[in-house]
Amino acid sequence: MALPPREMTRQVFFVYTFLFGGFRVVGESIRYSVAEEIPIGSFVANFAKDLGMDVKVLSSRQARLVADGLREHFLLDLKTGELVTKDRIDREVICAQIDECMVHFELLLQNPLKFFRAEVAISDVNDHSPQFPEDKFILKIPESTTIGTCFPLESAQDLDAGNNTLQNYTLTPSNEFFVLHTWERSDGSKYPEMLLAKSLDREEQPEFEFLLTAVDGGIPPRTGTASIRIIVLDANDNAPVFSQSLYRATVAENSPAGSVVSTIFAADSDQGSNGEVTYSFSQNAGKSHRAFHIDPLTGEIRISKPLDFETTEYYELSVRATDGGGLSSHCKVLVEVMDVNDNPPEVTVTSISTLLPEDSLTGTVVALFSIRDRDSGDHGRTTCSIPNDIPFTLKPTFSNYYELVTDAALDRERVSSYNVTVTAIDLGSPPLSASETVTVQILDINDNLPLFNQSSYTMYVTENNSPSLMIGGVNATDSDSGQNAKVTYSIWPENKSSLFSSPLISINSENGQVYILKTLDYEEIKDFKVTVKASDSGSPSLSTNVTIYVVIVDENDNAPVILYPMRNYSASYSELVPRAAEEGYLVTKVVAVDKDSGQNSWLSYQLLKATDPELFIVWSHNGEVRTARSISDRDAIKQKLIILVRDNGSPMLSTPAALDLLLVDGFSESHIHIPDSIEEEKYDGTLTMYLIISLTLISFLFLVSITIFIVIKVYKRKQLKKRSHYHFGDANSFPRSLADITGTGTLFQTYKYDMCLASGSDNSEFKFLKPINPSFPPQLENNEIFPKGN
Repeated sequence: MALPPREMTRQVFFVYTFLFGGFRVVGESIRYSVAEEIPIGSFVANFAKDLGMDVKVLSSRQARLVADGLREHFLLDLKTGELVTKDRIDREVICAQIDECMVHFELLLQNPLKFFRAEVAISDVNDHSPQFPEDKFILKIPESTTIGTCFPLESAQDLDAGNNTLQNYTLTPSNEFFVLHTWERSDGSKYPEMLLAKSLDREEQPEFEFLLTAVDGGIPPRTGTASIRIIVLDANDNAPVFSQSLYRATVAENSPAGSVVSTIFAADSDQGSNGEVTYSFSQNAGKSHRAFHIDPLTGEIRISKPLDFETTEYYELSVRATDGGGLSSHCKVLVEVMDVNDNPPEVTVTSISTLLPEDSLTGTVVALFSIRDRDSGDHGRTTCSIPNDIPFTLKPTFSNYYELVTDAALDRERVSSYNVTVTAIDLGSPPLSASETVTVQILDINDNLPLFNQSSYTMYVTENNSPSLMIGGVNATDSDSGQNAKVTYSIWPENKSSLFSSPLISINSENGQVYILKTLDYEEIKDFKVTVKASDSGSPSLSTNVTIYVVIVDENDNAPVILYPMRNYSASYSELVPRAAEEGYLVTKVVAVDKDSGQNSWLSYQLLKATDPELFIVWSHNGEVRTARSISDRDAIKQKLIILVRDNGSPMLSTPAALDLLLVDGFSESHIHIPDSIEEEKYDGTLTMYLIISLTLISFLFLVSITIFIVIKVYKRKQLKKRSHYHFGDANSFPRSLADITGTGTLFQTYKYDMCLASGSDNSEFKFLKPINPSFPPQLENNEIFPKGN
């Protein structure tokens, strides 16, 4: 009968004290005792109290039980720290008929990893009665059987253990012919045997009926019964006799079914059927005979099913030899099973921390392994190893337990995970091995700075830019992972320019793109630098700085500025030029500057307009104004020059400069005289437009003149054809070498001429013609040039 849960007897044999701060293995186990068949949820012990541990620690450190077997029979209540039953506790199922039934398990704690070994002894209760294999047995005994002959009887089976198992047999009713003895086998089991105490007489009593009772040692005791019927046979003088009373045999556990274990022999000196012997297993051999088969005629004992040394190391068989007359005798056969290396080691991961920070100290426990080999001797001894090229090592702890611990620094950026294969090899021949692979993920810590892909950045922006213009970007990477690798960008420290009260640039914190916030002027600021900080999102955050050099690119946005001559110069004439100046004389120099830079500031000079373009020249590179020839008296006293100053930008910008020159005989006051009749020429900004208009008008007048000339020419030709019959006297007497006065010539004024014409071959007579009327052709009368008779 089970005890109440809270009053159940329990014993704590050993409690191991743990060292501070690390993982330790208990050298002794905490031991409890509990009776089988108690209800599920029954109290076993206050585990937390026995360990001297606060209940809150169990929950915070994720305490859990790890059973050695496949089934978990107990449960730890994390709220109370109590150990209670989780499943039905049946000692006969858990341990069969082993006297000391122990259930082993470990209590595991995480962070840091610790474990406590514990075991619970399952005490037996008398819940099973002895039971015979059959309810009725029949024995045939010849009447000639001698006094003292023993007759083994069938034994009963009791699944309980210890005192609760079968203890004794009784035979009822009592009689004077048979005496019952109870014997014990080498394995501790008991079997009954009858001894013939008085000679039998078939004619007086041919049969006997008895009740065989098996009694266990429980309180109260339980019993099992079977009836025995004994038939007395007529005389059969000789019973079979075995050649040996005890046979011994050895067999390897891996022997195949059907292999011969041993051969027994019994002889019977009777004749006929009384001398024919058959062999069989006696039922009192228990379960041993199920693993073997005996040939009833030859006595060969063979294996009927695979043997397992780890389950049964030896078998005790009871063999009966029976002749044809019913006489029988018994012998024992002891079969010893030899162990072979047929069980590979079993590697069991009891606990594991699959996530390991990369800054873990050397010696940090990663996993706990247990190694088991069910073979015996060297076959059951094992060695354990892991690969050499990983930063871990195996540390033996208690019994067959090993710790997997770190033995070198970890670096997630180099190796992010390890597949650790634990290999166990036994010492058998041939050796057998087993392995278990554990994957350990290395957790990232923020131990790497963000790194820019350049040591510094140079970015360019053309002046007069639009605000919020992107001019480039920076990029930094972090070899960490997750939030530790997420990089954000910022201007640090915030840019403070002496020319601007607010920052000049901004940066996108997510992608590092850099933007100009203001419109820049190259003439005000040519370059500046800022510091960009890249920070990761780890805790604590790590950062790296980089310098950005921003260069403003000049644009041709400034026209040349004339420094000399100044536009607002108030003097009437800025320069005096002596008339005695020779060719190449330096008159003056136009001085100009350009605020732009580079080729945008390269200046060239060109003489755009002059009073006398042939008198002066301007050097295009330095703006020097020199005389192109010597000055003559015909040159005007006042000269005005318009000089165009241009830069080399695109588009090109220009500025005109006006020079007023005065030609003088000398530089003394007596030589400097400016006539009042000469008008001042003034220059205005529209000179170029006037030049174009003038050129257009001149071209137009030229075309008109050409047209008129052609028209007049054609007209005159027609008139000549009409006057072809006019003659001046004798045609032969008119000199052909005279000029054709009808032509236009090159004269631009009308002149009057008196002409004298001579007649005759000797030119003795002259005639004078009247002047031709300017409105040529002349008005003739009667189609004659000269009147007849003159």
